[in-house]
Amino acid sequence: MRVDVKKKDDVIIVELAGNLVVGDGDEMLGEVMAEVLAEGWKRIVLNLSKVQRLDSSGIGELVAGWKQARKLGAAVKLVRLGDRVRHALHLSQMLPLLEIYEQESDALAAFSS
Repeated sequence: MRVDVKKKDDVIIVELAGNLVVGDGDEMLGEVMAEVLAEGWKRIVLNLSKVQRLDSSGIGELVAGWKQARKLGAAVKLVRLGDRVRHALHLSQMLPLLEIYEQESDALAAFSS
């Protein structure tokens, strides 16, 4: 799992690459989310365009980070979900709960509205 972080104004964009599966990336997502929230970021974009696989462990970390963010008054938006990731979130019935956008620019604009 590779993580790249960039900042645009008051939004932090976390780009994940690789697999979010048990033993390979799932814990890293939790660590990254904890760090971002500890730094006080309230607007978070997770770009999943380069995530190849997502299993229940990865979904669990994603949901845990999302819930913690909400608890702290932060908003998380997901962008550029690949077919496999979208399918995994669909099967887990998480799609309706998450804010998902096709492009980073759409997610950034949604923070302003």
